Amino acid sequence: MSWNRFRRVLAVTCLAAGFGWSVGAAAEPQKGPGGKDAAFATDRDTFHFLLENHKAIKRTVKKLDNGVETVTESDDAEVTKKIQEHVPAMYERLKSGKGVRYWDPLFVEAFKHGKKMKMTIENTKTGVKVVETSDEAGVVKVIQAHADVVTKFVEKGFEEARKEHPVPGPEKKK
Repeated sequence: MSWNRFRRVLAVTCLAAGFGWSVGAAAEPQKGPGGKDAAFATDRDTFHFLLENHKAIKRTVKKLDNGVETVTESDDAEVTKKIQEHVPAMYERLKSGKGVRYWDPLFVEAFKHGKKMKMTIENTKTGVKVVETSDEAGVVKVIQAHADVVTKFVEKGFEEARKEHPVPGPEKKK
């Protein structure tokens, strides 16, 4: 078995067991770059709640020249509350470099460039409106790819969360 295949199998096993977003996540608080992460368990549990309740979530994505504008909402008050907790928590992780999903190439890339991303979060009555941008074209592609993956999480829940997601490459000239 190849190393990459082994990592994927191990990651899916950890996720299925409810251990979290990172290979080797059995111990809490989670260790990743930067050492102990006291918020990891709370953030993981919120993410899992949203995956379990993905059918109660509506999401729209508008691609901008410099990023995305997204609206993620639910008619379920508990799901709304978790969306409103999750989004700012992930932005804090992005800014602090305390990543998640270390086994997923797209998320590794996003956290690598987190300080180059700007985000505004506005709570709506039933969720959040987010504008996420960057001044760097390559980072914009990562932002847009991440928005697409989050939409897939909303559509498919854990089925999508078990997958790795590629880092977008440079556009090919026609």
